Amino acid sequence: MHDIIQQLADKRGAACLGGGQKRIDSQHAKGKLSARERIELLLDAGSFEEWDMFKEHRCADFGMAEQQVPGDGVVTGYGTINGRLIFVFSQDFTVFGGSLSEAHAEKICKLMDHAMKVGAPLIGLNDSGGARIQEGVASLGGYADIFQRNMLASGVIPQISLIMGPCAGGAVYSPAMTDFIFMVKDSSYMFVTGPEVVKTVTHEEVSAEELGGATSHTSRSGVADLAFENDVEALMMMRRFVGFLPSNNRVKPPQWPAQDPADRLDHSLDTLVPDHPNKPYDIKELILKIVDDGDFFELQPDYAKNIVIGFGRMDGSPIGIVANQPLVMAGCLDIKSSTKAARFVRFCDAFNIPVVTFVDVPGFMPGTAQEYGGIIKHGAKLLYAYAECTVPKITVITRKAYGGAYDVMSSKHLRGDVNFAWPSAEIAVMGPKGAVEIIFREEKGNPEKLAEREAEYKAKFANPFVAGARGFIDDVIMPNETRKRICRSLAMLRDKQLENPWRKHGNIPL
Repeated sequence: MHDIIQQLADKRGAACLGGGQKRIDSQHAKGKLSARERIELLLDAGSFEEWDMFKEHRCADFGMAEQQVPGDGVVTGYGTINGRLIFVFSQDFTVFGGSLSEAHAEKICKLMDHAMKVGAPLIGLNDSGGARIQEGVASLGGYADIFQRNMLASGVIPQISLIMGPCAGGAVYSPAMTDFIFMVKDSSYMFVTGPEVVKTVTHEEVSAEELGGATSHTSRSGVADLAFENDVEALMMMRRFVGFLPSNNRVKPPQWPAQDPADRLDHSLDTLVPDHPNKPYDIKELILKIVDDGDFFELQPDYAKNIVIGFGRMDGSPIGIVANQPLVMAGCLDIKSSTKAARFVRFCDAFNIPVVTFVDVPGFMPGTAQEYGGIIKHGAKLLYAYAECTVPKITVITRKAYGGAYDVMSSKHLRGDVNFAWPSAEIAVMGPKGAVEIIFREEKGNPEKLAEREAEYKAKFANPFVAGARGFIDDVIMPNETRKRICRSLAMLRDKQLENPWRKHGNIPL
């Protein structure tokens, strides 16, 4: 018996070393942690239960029969984060460059199946050179098996990808189908085809970092949600992030004890909106002042900055926040901001997270670039997302809500549950100046008369009371009581029941 126990210990030791100490040291030299070190940091101490430690590939071609490494380049299992069950896989770059084989894929698929069975989030720590070339179509089939499960798990359990090294070729499509993608600066990259192929086909010279690095994907493509400085920060922020999410689509998000009074007033908000209608202000100041303890987890902060999305808590309960940002493009909606917000709203709806929307939008961005880029269809994505959404929806109009953009931003007409406006709100088809120039175009040559008409239009339409008279606004509130009124509304809506008509699925304007 002693020999068997020693044999087991030896096998475990070999598996834990992955590709060997020399390759682990190489990872460290690049500023990267090993696959197992990442799991240890991510999960609660001592909570990790590993599966398939001894699984090996079955390939005999190209000398692979002589290269057998226990675990085959991926560490899989489950543990807890702050006591909550989490499934996790961590690709091991020290073993065949983390490349995906048939056996490697089977380990991930088993994990995904169990996560679905028990209803727990899945976190993937990606660090892989792609499909294992020696296995040919078997490795490609492994990817497709994972893709299929990504689709089935979508909207059922939260799926999060943390890119901590290379992720190239077909490997990128699994993270792309997960709910959130986080990256590590200077050590992770994602692209369908690498710099060499790009140079051969299009004659463009580009580095891996420029083509698919963290900065490119968080600021230009919008593929990734956030980029972190190093592995340790990424894993610590992941622990924080998971605290906002429910375990699956059948339960509510985790409730935390609230130290911040739900009825707290903030009188500084009474002067947040400038007197001049075209002067910008920072909507993040409002968000930070109304969420619990100023704790706001912003997503995609460097992409489509004219809209702000992220998670916060109100009276201890997680909420999703969508807000126009007047500091950027005056808060106009465009192609990028519409798709950014639409995907976020749909995630919140899938996982029972109430959506709070702050509106200051002068309309959709005009111009040929937007029209030729398909602003009609892309803008409709946000409209569709809000219209489809059945979780509690609370809207606060702080200043401008003009034209179709008023409708899109969680208006009462799209089944907004509680719609507030500040006294500074202007709800109209368009701004006063543009409106009078159209209505009274024959008086264009008379500036004094036009100014008089503009003042008349402002008095009649550029306020929240016309919408309030029709019931499109539930109440005009003082800015200082915004937190209190939202918290009360969320408490009232806690047991809201609303279902869309039965259908296989809708046809969102992709």
